[in-house]
Amino acid sequence: MFTFSETQLLAWLTPLLWPFIRVLALFSALPIFAQRNVPIRVRVGLALFIALCAQAALPPMPLIKLDSTIALAAVAQQVLIGVSLGFAVRLVFAAVEFAGELIGLQMGLNFAAFFDPMSGGQATATANFFGATVGFLFIVINAHLLVIAAVIQSFNIFPVGAEPFAFLHQIQPQVWGSEIFRLGLWIALPIVAMLLFINLVLGIISRVASQMNVFAIGFPITLGVGLLGMLLTLPLMQAPFTMALEKMLAYFQ
Repeated sequence: MFTFSETQLLAWLTPLLWPFIRVLALFSALPIFAQRNVPIRVRVGLALFIALCAQAALPPMPLIKLDSTIALAAVAQQVLIGVSLGFAVRLVFAAVEFAGELIGLQMGLNFAAFFDPMSGGQATATANFFGATVGFLFIVINAHLLVIAAVIQSFNIFPVGAEPFAFLHQIQPQVWGSEIFRLGLWIALPIVAMLLFINLVLGIISRVASQMNVFAIGFPITLGVGLLGMLLTLPLMQAPFTMALEKMLAYFQ
């Protein structure tokens, strides 16, 4: 008769359990994978597949009894680390969408706000366009593979332990919010400066030729210049996006 002890069962389960929980928490917060149109079964299957394939690259896992308080703390630690990594990537996406918000504000397109079913909130046309573009860019440059590699390497930096909040003192996630404004302004600054120059020119024209209806011709001009600027800056978006993503992933590697 085949028998096994509790120690043997823990030795079989723990190498797979903790990576599975951390990767599943990552997919619950990672852009694109955390959208409502991605089924939960797909996330669970991908997390299990990644945890199984990464066994050769993972360090030895501690044997923790699953009915103890230490196990609950370890589960909380895996969830927090996975969600923090997904939150770090989401900040980069939010920075690009913030650039779209700034550009849309200067173009006058922020009046065209609508409900975004993916995020469940309000989104403007330019922010939604930039978000969709950076989503395609995220997949095209294989950034999802970099994120998966980061969550596997995070076991070397933040091993499984009984202190779920210890890693927060090292990565300091409360200071990540400045990355949104830094990257967003970096991307939007050329177009915003160009639209500001156009508005100054229109202001001078309104003073020189007061009989000209600037409001009638101003919106088409700013809209056209803004769309042209977006067309010219889209090929240059990969560099700041990649640099910001690598910077955020470096906290977990």
